[in-house]
Amino acid sequence: MLQDYLPIGILIVFTVLFAVTTIVVSIITSQKARTNSAKDHAYECGLPAINDAHVRFSVKFYLVAMLFILFDVEVVFLYPWAVVFKTMVKESLVIFFSMLSFLGVLFVGFLYAWKKGAFDWK
Repeated sequence: MLQDYLPIGILIVFTVLFAVTTIVVSIITSQKARTNSAKDHAYECGLPAINDAHVRFSVKFYLVAMLFILFDVEVVFLYPWAVVFKTMVKESLVIFFSMLSFLGVLFVGFLYAWKKGAFDWK
């Protein structure tokens, strides 16, 4: 049973070795520069920065991102279900109604977001 996890272990070892190797090579081959106050400032089209880089975004951006994730996850679950649906002859009715209930819950969430005005671009 431990053999099944061997490829995952090898992948983890190679990943860690690659990360450590690139960092070490970067440190060894990098040139140490003298600090310059002009080089420490943010560069914005050759002009001095006008505004602060840390601007507060509206909550609307985060709401749209969360809704995108919600409906993206729906597609992630729907695609594998559609692939194996015809191969599951005995359990096809159970699988169909379980996905129908999942889509029903998702539709209720969609209606709730619509009622709250999450899709209005004002």
